[in-house]
Amino acid sequence: MKYIFSIFAISCVFIACTKNSFITSADARLSTSVDSVKFDTVFTSLGSVTKSFKILNNNDQNLLLSKIKLGGGVNSSFKININGTATTEINNIELAANDSIYVFVTVTVNPTVANLPFIISDSILIEFNGRNTKVQLEAFGQNANFIRNGIVLSNVNFTNVLPYVILGGLQVASTGRLTINAGTKIYCHANAPILIDGKLTCDGTKMQPIIFTSDRLDEPYSSFPASWPGIYFRATSKDNFLQFTTIKNAYQALVVDAPTTNANPKLILKQCIVDNAFDVGLLLTNTKVVADNCLISNCGSGVYASFGGNYSFTHCTIASYSNNYVLHKKPAVFVTDANDNYQTNTLNVMLKNCIVYGDAGFVENEIQTRKVGGNFTLNIDHSLYRAVTADPANASIVLSFKNINPSFDSIDNPKRIYDFRITKNAAAIGINKGITTSPLLLKDLDDNDRNIGLPDMGAYEKP
Repeated sequence: MKYIFSIFAISCVFIACTKNSFITSADARLSTSVDSVKFDTVFTSLGSVTKSFKILNNNDQNLLLSKIKLGGGVNSSFKININGTATTEINNIELAANDSIYVFVTVTVNPTVANLPFIISDSILIEFNGRNTKVQLEAFGQNANFIRNGIVLSNVNFTNVLPYVILGGLQVASTGRLTINAGTKIYCHANAPILIDGKLTCDGTKMQPIIFTSDRLDEPYSSFPASWPGIYFRATSKDNFLQFTTIKNAYQALVVDAPTTNANPKLILKQCIVDNAFDVGLLLTNTKVVADNCLISNCGSGVYASFGGNYSFTHCTIASYSNNYVLHKKPAVFVTDANDNYQTNTLNVMLKNCIVYGDAGFVENEIQTRKVGGNFTLNIDHSLYRAVTADPANASIVLSFKNINPSFDSIDNPKRIYDFRITKNAAAIGINKGITTSPLLLKDLDDNDRNIGLPDMGAYEKP
């Protein structure tokens, strides 16, 4: 019996020693899930998202990591967390056979005097068995003008020297006017709408467009719709003008509410792009809007106009294709003279030289209407639109095409490639099938000439 017990005890000791032993050979194998961690543009004084990687023990024995160290130590712009411990250096980490640990990384960029983006770099050193390996860290930093819960009370000008980051929101009071210079970029946080009670003027150019988007520039968040609320033109707002301006990734990109306080349109859009809005691109309520040479693309709903109003769309492309972020379940254009309580106002809508199109699947008719009162006018003039089951009710249609593919240049949903320029394959329909406009629109969305023969339909002229 003693003999048997001794054998058992020795076996247990042997197994325990084997289980807890560490591989000490210089040939021990260790790998990391990435060889570098890279961050897209991070605004100074704002922290980044958290990224992570794994350190993997590829051996059938335990491995002792003698050190994991952030190269820059406490002075680094980067911060690391190793298996739940925030530190700059940790020693003697036991890593079980064929097991792994996580390392989490963030970066906060200190302001500099630079106007252009700059690079911040560091590395994480991993030492084991007399050997070492490194994971490189890299981020692009950007100084910016930070505005938190800002209000514009008089005349204010945004320049393109540095981008603007809006936190909490920005309001242009009824006494204020905000003018934005060409090339200016405005990045809005998730809780930061832009509220216009006064005037907004955006003077972009083809070479230097103005861009409104969210402040999440890292992938995949830089492509998410509903990343920020949008721009709201409220009751007292008037005489707003946007040219060569892009508004993307909002929840509701442009909301224009209430009648104008003068005879002018409340909002004029020229050569603008509204893209990837989760709910709606243009949400219009009993107001007056003019849009020329504009692209409204891949929004939950392109244009939604209710409770009447006056709207003119000339040489606009309003198109929507389902993708991983927004399903095309609503018509590209919906107009009604009524509100939810069936109260009505006069509605006048003009679609001239436009393309209104979308992919099949959920929506058959891309222009839909609801008429409740008696003063309802919808003119579709020299335009191309998708209507599988019926023409839009209560519409006057002049020399237009329906259910013909507009032959957009490139539509690739998996790769999120959308080029809504028309190709030579559209010669039978879109090219030279528009009508001369008054006032004459000499340029398209690419700032190419339109004055050679009859114009093309849509926002782009085929060169």
